[in-house]
Amino acid sequence: MEYILMNESHITPIAQLEKQCFSDPWSEASIGSELRNPLSLWVVAMDEDRLAGYVGSQTVLGWADMMNLAVAPEYRRQGIGEALVDQLVFRLQKNDVSCLTLEVRQSNAPAISLYTKKGFVQVGRRPNYYHNPKEDALILRKELTV
Repeated sequence: MEYILMNESHITPIAQLEKQCFSDPWSEASIGSELRNPLSLWVVAMDEDRLAGYVGSQTVLGWADMMNLAVAPEYRRQGIGEALVDQLVFRLQKNDVSCLTLEVRQSNAPAISLYTKKGFVQVGRRPNYYHNPKEDALILRKELTV
């Protein structure tokens, strides 16, 4: 598995994976706009020429927010999600980012387990943050040390 920065060739596969994984997926246009956003950092997991997963973030004043993390169904339970989080953290640390936050559905036990394993702690809750179905988000944060 190779972990590289997102480029134009990854936009369509990411949009397709968004549709597989999320009830409110990002459009190709939204994903593509991240390439032009100087605040964004997206990493993809590539199995030769196949997208296995991706993670995206935006950073403002040294604090990053993880926007999306997804792994294709056929690649799950192989450590790719964990490796994507590690890659993101490593790259953010190189850019002097001190904190990474994210929102996760309160019912998403596998994701919460992964984030907890990687050192994230719950710092809040956003009521009715998600739609389709309506659900609270847990706000998780990890302090990044360089």
